[in-house]
Amino acid sequence: MNEVWKKPPVSFEAYQAMVGKEIGVSSWHLIDQSRINLYADVIEDHQFIHVDPERAKKETAFGNTIAHGFLTMSLMSIMSYEVMPVIEGTSMGVNYGFDKLRFLSPVRAGSRVRGRFTLVEAKLRKPKELQSRTNVTVEIEGEDKPALVADWIGLIYFE
Repeated sequence: MNEVWKKPPVSFEAYQAMVGKEIGVSSWHLIDQSRINLYADVIEDHQFIHVDPERAKKETAFGNTIAHGFLTMSLMSIMSYEVMPVIEGTSMGVNYGFDKLRFLSPVRAGSRVRGRFTLVEAKLRKPKELQSRTNVTVEIEGEDKPALVADWIGLIYFE
């Protein structure tokens, strides 16, 4: 089992007390050309700006290939597992979507990214269903402007 799943759970009250606070920052995750190529194969998007380093260097202002925006976004899952607490008595959590998601800067092949998480809402929708809203900023190592910002909504279900 992955170590990120072994965090001690927090109480529902402790989780609600985190609203309005930065919960934490994930570790750095490398987005190298191999990862970009694998992602391109999975989603069948082989646009040259992602998979052809020589052409991307010659024909774009990026100077290199760049990650698909959705690849960067998808890494938010592992980043959240590293950072976000597990609430006692929960049976599962599901992605409910985004109210806002903006790709602000390209992530060049070879870059590392990490997620910064702030819990902004935790409210019960039903007796055993919690809606959680988290602001996420995915930072690019060594750059001032983030790769993306998102207002991410999750549903957490209790046993």
